[in-house]
Amino acid sequence: MANPKKRDAASSTVQYFAAVLKLLRQQAGLTQGELGERMGYTGSAVSAVETCAKPPTDEFIEAAEKALDAGGLLRAAIGLLRLERYPEFFQGFVQLEQEALSVSSYCTQVIDGRLQTKEYADALLRSNYPPFEAEELDQLVEARMDRKALFDRKPMALFHTVIEESALRREIGGTEVMRAQLQHLIECAARPNVTIQVMPTSHAEHAGLRGAFTVLETPDHTTLVYMESHGESILVSKPEKVNELACRYAMIRSQALGPNESVRFIEQLMGEL
Repeated sequence: MANPKKRDAASSTVQYFAAVLKLLRQQAGLTQGELGERMGYTGSAVSAVETCAKPPTDEFIEAAEKALDAGGLLRAAIGLLRLERYPEFFQGFVQLEQEALSVSSYCTQVIDGRLQTKEYADALLRSNYPPFEAEELDQLVEARMDRKALFDRKPMALFHTVIEESALRREIGGTEVMRAQLQHLIECAARPNVTIQVMPTSHAEHAGLRGAFTVLETPDHTTLVYMESHGESILVSKPEKVNELACRYAMIRSQALGPNESVRFIEQLMGEL
């Protein structure tokens, strides 16, 4: 039996997907167990999605799409459902990020989410207080991994980040997780559209001391700046303020180690672990 509280708590997109899935299944004359068998899932898994007890994963949607020969109707929901895995305050920025021509971030406490390994992201999100429920944690990790699509998107997006040395030395998840994370940064830096720079702590006074932020260029060449802290966010669009922050970012880049020197610096940090 459906749990009314679970259904009411689910987003309208999740509820709509559940209703369409159920309708298509019934039109095909299948029970939940029979559809699950076709998909490689249990009937209970199908029930959980239809009753909104659990949101569908990308894999579940693809399996249902094929099993029901849905003509793209179910697959069309993937983008919207991915968006809802993010905290509400972050969803607007993610939409902009997915279409951006360029994204430039300055990171002070942790490594940029688009460059995180799954293990690093999991350990980082587990440190949240109050803690996330297990299901919510899994969704947030999966959502963070989805953001990596920016690097392989066509047309190609340009990505640049400046990371404080302290963030690279903070062993989120322990030594092995951090070593793998640093190796991942080196691999990302080898991409033609990714630039990584390190701001060493020896550069004591620099333009980034007021905090982290991200500069984004939209397809119509509008520049926006995004900032967040403790679950609250600000999207800056006022031209004079955007210009000030964009100039600040340019100064931060000039004060950080160069890209090649930064990779060598990260390799040195790996050797110290």
